[in-house]
Amino acid sequence: MSLPFSIKVYKQYFNFASSHFMIFENGTREPLHGHNYRVQVKGEAPDLAGDMVFDFLDIKPIVREICDGLDHKLLIPKDHKLLKIYSEKRNYVIETPDESYFSIPQSDVLLLPIVNTSAERIAVYICDEIRQKVKERFGYAFTSLEVEVEETPGQSAVYLHREKV
Repeated sequence: MSLPFSIKVYKQYFNFASSHFMIFENGTREPLHGHNYRVQVKGEAPDLAGDMVFDFLDIKPIVREICDGLDHKLLIPKDHKLLKIYSEKRNYVIETPDESYFSIPQSDVLLLPIVNTSAERIAVYICDEIRQKVKERFGYAFTSLEVEVEETPGQSAVYLHREKV
């Protein structure tokens, strides 16, 4: 009988400072603001290969790389159906349903393949990135991968991805 095992990593450097705004269902938006996000990751496997779920030395650089990619960026959900996003010179122009108009240098913006920039959706993005990089670099897939994104101390969102059997 197999016993489930897991690893959990949360390092001081699994963090990023980013700005965002949420677009609500009624088309209003919250003011542009930022957070000092922190990330924790838990990966599960049914068995131990080489007496480990996955090597800590291999997962830590992946999580750090993803966090570093989000750091000091304005996070924009490119898949939000009510946002208009287009390029103008070297800027992204972002128009929101409340008729706000942002023009921001492209180098300061990260267009994420998500529908909103909630901590929950950012956790999904980070989880998908970890899964992809672990698969590409090591040919490995956790049976489940849990990503926690903390916006402020004591306030976080958790996403759990389970591989289909």
